[in-house]
Amino acid sequence: MTDVQRRTALGTHRGYTTIEVVREGSVDWLTLNRPDRLNALTGVMVSELWDYFNALHADFACRVVVLRGAGKGFCAGLDLAWFARAGESMPQGDTQQGPGPSFPDLILKMRSCPQPIISLIHGAACGGGFNFALASDIRIAGESARMQVTYVKLGLSGCELGTSFFLPRLVGMSIASELMMTGRFLRAERALSIGLVSAVVADEKLGDAARELLVDLLATSPVGLRRTKQVLGSASEIGDLAAVIAMEERTQLACMEEPAFKEAIASFISGSTARA
Repeated sequence: MTDVQRRTALGTHRGYTTIEVVREGSVDWLTLNRPDRLNALTGVMVSELWDYFNALHADFACRVVVLRGAGKGFCAGLDLAWFARAGESMPQGDTQQGPGPSFPDLILKMRSCPQPIISLIHGAACGGGFNFALASDIRIAGESARMQVTYVKLGLSGCELGTSFFLPRLVGMSIASELMMTGRFLRAERALSIGLVSAVVADEKLGDAARELLVDLLATSPVGLRRTKQVLGSASEIGDLAAVIAMEERTQLACMEEPAFKEAIASFISGSTARA
């Protein structure tokens, strides 16, 4: 039985209603599943996503997460119709009054989970949906992708949910300022030209593009892959080169104690000897 055949619908077991989680081998395919509302965010979806990413911290069977949206778009951001209904509001988090995790909590969980996150972006990725893409490690865009910092169009600041942290680091201050101050749509080809996404493919090829990438990601050692995400995330927050190099050195020393490194060295030496 192949990894693709070993499919487990984890979301069903956890009772999720707005997201779908299917595990193929060591990869989770996480789908935002409110296609009738362009996968717009409600409190239930935020809570379910937080529960999923929180559980990943202790889940060593999962090595990579592929995040995508059902239907015509990735995620249109906050469901304003839901938000406007009396008596409903976004969950406020543990440090504020109100039940459940907040949207900021969710973004932090995405960044701190040890598994790399690949976002497959098609159609609308606006507001909070754009933040999901920014909080991912690798982004692949479909030709229909349209990304937007929506908040500034709603009379709010364009600085929300880590946008002012992620975007300047990914595309530079000038382009980040343009997008955050105007709320202009960013289409797939420009996103590729400024380095925000790794590739642009036809929408129907997004899954294939992810699978090609997964081959290389899963060929690495589990510890090495996790440590790479951890150090990349920490290094982006440190302005001191010496401190970054010291952190990298500690990580490499820890990886050298793992069986995967010793096996790779032994294999390399054996191959070199055979060629000689």
